[in-house]
Amino acid sequence: MMTSNFLKVTLLFLSSITMLIGIVLSITYGYANTNLHTTWEAFFHYNESNEHLIILEHRLPRALIATFVGASLAVAGALLQTMTRNPLASPGILGINAGAGLFIVLAMSILQMTSLFSFTLVAFLGATVSALSILAISSIGDGGMTPINLTLAGTALGAMFYSLTQGLLAINEAQLDQVLFWLAGSVQGRDLHLLWVVLPFLFVGWLITAIMTKQLNLLSLGEDVAKGLGLNILRTKFLIVLIVVLLAGGSVAIAGPISFIGLIIPHIARKLIGTEHQWYIPLAALLGAILLLFADIGARYIIMPQEVPVGVMTAFIGTPIFVYIARKGFKKG
Repeated sequence: MMTSNFLKVTLLFLSSITMLIGIVLSITYGYANTNLHTTWEAFFHYNESNEHLIILEHRLPRALIATFVGASLAVAGALLQTMTRNPLASPGILGINAGAGLFIVLAMSILQMTSLFSFTLVAFLGATVSALSILAISSIGDGGMTPINLTLAGTALGAMFYSLTQGLLAINEAQLDQVLFWLAGSVQGRDLHLLWVVLPFLFVGWLITAIMTKQLNLLSLGEDVAKGLGLNILRTKFLIVLIVVLLAGGSVAIAGPISFIGLIIPHIARKLIGTEHQWYIPLAALLGAILLLFADIGARYIIMPQEVPVGVMTAFIGTPIFVYIARKGFKKG
């Protein structure tokens, strides 16, 4: 056990170092010609040059947002996969992305909102309303909020929200360009003020998750076993949904619907470190941050001087991994 724990600590340490390297690279490199020395000077000998402004005002917020969003989406996905016992579950199962997108388009069409700050607040509201609606619908009936009921409710309402969003965009073509970049998912052009808006929600989600690791370990054994060991299943599920709303809703609000992180990262983390949530959740958070940081760095260079939305990059990276996971699962079945 000591050796096993030593290996897990080593893995978490190496992942932390990799994440820090990703943050430094994200701050340092991009279209503007800067290097590590320029970054050092910007932090410790700031002189208001264009390079220093780019590093502190644009790249630093971008790197921090990518770190927090990537970690939060990965943790949200890990929790949903534990709760539903569905390896293909992700934050989209609660309609987080679809609800946020619909509310953004409604706000633009009806209230004529255009600022990123307004988008953040409205998207978080939409994600919350969507998730709570799906939770309520999936709880109706004798079976209650079973994994299959939750999945079916999320899929159905998510599809409806997505269709409504596309219909509104077709009617209001003038709003199309303004919202498409957000719908693709991006951390470009966000400032720290937006992060401070959602950070309290993310912090509460992380805190509750850390407190719940023992309950999550029990739930992963199966509902019947967990109930026999004294776990309050309904309360645990409610708390998981609350955490997902806080983490995924906050992430979508600030960066748009970034796909695949909440789907593939939990698989990788489980493969590397096992299913004990006191180890599994921290590793998933670190790997989620690493993936989004390096995806965002890559997004800057593919069609430079323009940028690819980071949501496109994560889809490009995640699709082959998802296909591998799905095929492997099918063969086992």
